[in-house]
Amino acid sequence: MKNKGIVTLVNGPVVMGSEMGAFKLNEMVTVGEQKLIGEVVILEQDTATIQVYEETEGLQAHEEIVSTGAPLSLTLGPGMLGNMFDGIQRPLKKIESISPNFIPEGIGLLTIDPEKLWDVTLTVKVGDVLAAGTVYGTIQETNSILHKLLVPPNISGTVSVVKPSAQYRLEDTVVELKLPSGEIHNLTLMQKWPVRKGRPTQERIPIYKPLITGQRVIDTFFPVAKGGTVGLPGGFGTGKTVTQHQLAKWSDADIIVYIGCGERGNEMTNVLEEFPSLIDPRTNRPLMERTILIANTSNMPVAAREASIYTGITMAEYFRDMGYDVAIMADSTSRWAEALREIAGRLEEMPAEEGYPAYLPSRLAQFYERAGCVKTLNGDEASVTIIGAVSPPGGDFSEPVTENTKRFVSAFLALDKKLAYARHYPAINYLTSYSSYVTTLKDWYAKNVSPEMMYIRGKMVKLLQEEEKLNEIVQLIGEDVLPNDQQLVLETARTIKKGFLQQNALHKEDTYVTLQKQYKMLKVIDVFYESALACVKMGIPISTIRKVPVYQEIIKMKYDIPNSNLELLDKLMANIQVSYNELKAKYQE
Repeated sequence: MKNKGIVTLVNGPVVMGSEMGAFKLNEMVTVGEQKLIGEVVILEQDTATIQVYEETEGLQAHEEIVSTGAPLSLTLGPGMLGNMFDGIQRPLKKIESISPNFIPEGIGLLTIDPEKLWDVTLTVKVGDVLAAGTVYGTIQETNSILHKLLVPPNISGTVSVVKPSAQYRLEDTVVELKLPSGEIHNLTLMQKWPVRKGRPTQERIPIYKPLITGQRVIDTFFPVAKGGTVGLPGGFGTGKTVTQHQLAKWSDADIIVYIGCGERGNEMTNVLEEFPSLIDPRTNRPLMERTILIANTSNMPVAAREASIYTGITMAEYFRDMGYDVAIMADSTSRWAEALREIAGRLEEMPAEEGYPAYLPSRLAQFYERAGCVKTLNGDEASVTIIGAVSPPGGDFSEPVTENTKRFVSAFLALDKKLAYARHYPAINYLTSYSSYVTTLKDWYAKNVSPEMMYIRGKMVKLLQEEEKLNEIVQLIGEDVLPNDQQLVLETARTIKKGFLQQNALHKEDTYVTLQKQYKMLKVIDVFYESALACVKMGIPISTIRKVPVYQEIIKMKYDIPNSNLELLDKLMANIQVSYNELKAKYQE
């Protein structure tokens, strides 16, 4: 028999109930005649406070609250890839077929289609002993991704019945397991998992390889590791969403989970319309075949926004357990923190800095800690990488969400308003951004790209820092007063910014750049700097160095030299050395 309580107070998404002594904390409940979905967040003797994930308009006192006997959980199985969900995993296409114009209240906890037939290939036989996480069947869910059916993490036993490989629905039993207790457990095409609990793994392993994005400023200057955590803060119009789109399209993650958390409706509409039309460069198939979209716009229920982050990370962990590298784009964690703040206010909790709840740092930590490179229960190596956008009000990076995010992420890609307004994209500030993965990934870059790549990167960063100091002098007295070697630093820094860091997402050759090309482009700039420095030491003026025709080729190399013809960069390096040697010879005469 299900436990029942009675509604005593309604305050937006927060509902108080009495006669609820038998309920459990974090238990999922249905509220009122419309059966609104909610979760018990506070229990005090006979009284409980419930967070409701739907609009509570029209809910009355004395309506019933009914327990479901389980925490807020997701249905994990085939049908998630290529789908679009709201914050609590209800498919938006299914909701649209029920109500075309808006999400109605009380439609229940819809989930992935239980009636769809899937071609299942079973890979076990009677008598096999299956441990937690073992694969017992496969489904070709999309052209890009093979969906592996896994024994749930808390189950192990001996196979007593195996159905033939055929077409089955989500809830059909395909394997029967005899547990050590003698009880029979039915394995279907799906499993349930509570969203607030991380899925177990065999062990966490040290991060050692990069998430290759094809974006030069990230891969070379501020690398991101597979299993790493990234904060992407930026004010309005600095390009957070576009940067995340580029990462979703070009990064070498197997699966992308995009969480639109509290974003504007028109921006989310663009994402929902644009993603299905994107082509995956790896397979030339639709990108949606390896993407899950979770949409919770700013006008959707605020409690569902708070849950959407956990929904996304739980789906990511499920595919990680199959052995895939998953990347999560959370856009944006600021809106999620605002949802926490609103709910905390309604729960009458003591506010901390700027009205955010005192537990904001621990919630952010819990979210980012679910990233990582792991050995799964099945022994595969896999990872979850979290890229969390932050939208600080007025671009103020000292506000609580940005400050606390900084504490828990290892790469911080600060988007800069001045760069964005100067049309320098990606607008990642090369002086205030950082990545602690530079040292972690140094050996990988040395082995797979070039032993000197990180050394040249350090040299270029130093030149950019020197340029910043010199700019203060230039603003006071002008550039012409500086000695030639300092003018060369300014010239080289301009070349780095314009020819390397600035990248055109709409240009065929420039939208994605291989690591090998990134290294050679950096090497070209280094060869130019060293060649020009030798000329400067001979007293050749910077204006003459700038007039050498090869100088313009350096700026244009990102457009003129394709990823498939890197020999042209070697020729360019040789041409630079020859051109400046000729210049030196002319001055020696």
